[in-house]
Amino acid sequence: MASNAGQTGFLPTGAALFCTIPDIFYLVELVFGGLVLCLVASTKLEPNNPQGYVIFVTIFCFLMTFLWLIVFATGCHRNKSSWATADVACHGFASLLYLSASVLLAYIAIFYGNLTSLSPIVPEEITLTYKLNIAAVVFAFLTTLLYVVHTVFSALRWKSF
Repeated sequence: MASNAGQTGFLPTGAALFCTIPDIFYLVELVFGGLVLCLVASTKLEPNNPQGYVIFVTIFCFLMTFLWLIVFATGCHRNKSSWATADVACHGFASLLYLSASVLLAYIAIFYGNLTSLSPIVPEEITLTYKLNIAAVVFAFLTTLLYVVHTVFSALRWKSF
C-alpha cells in the first residue's frame, strides 16, 4: 500500500486518494458511520434529546466526510497547504463530535441495561433496543477511533507542508 509519508506537500486526487494514508480512512469512516446511523435509527428514540443528538452527529459527520471525499477525489483542493490545515481541523472536530455522541450513546445503553435488569420479565422490545444500542455503541467508538487516527495522520501530513 502506498503512503505519502516521504512526499512533502502532497494531497492526492482521484484514484490515488484510496491508496494513501490517511485518505484511505474516508471509506471506512463512511461505512462505520452509516452503521451507527442505521443502528440508532432502528431503535426507539427514547429519551429524545440524547438520541436526537447522536442522530445529528452521525448525519452531520457522514455528510461532511462524504463532501470532503468528493473535494479531494475531484481535485478541487489544488494541492494547497490550507486544505491540509482544513483537513486536520475537519477531522479533529468530527472526532470530538463522535466522542461526545459515543459517550451519550453508552449512557443510553446503560439506561436500557438497567431496565432489563429490574424485572425478571422484560418486554422483547426493550431487550431488542438494548442489543441495538450496544451494537451502536461499539460502532460509534470504532468510528471515533477511525476519526482520531485520520486526524493524527492528517496532522502528520500537514506538518510536511
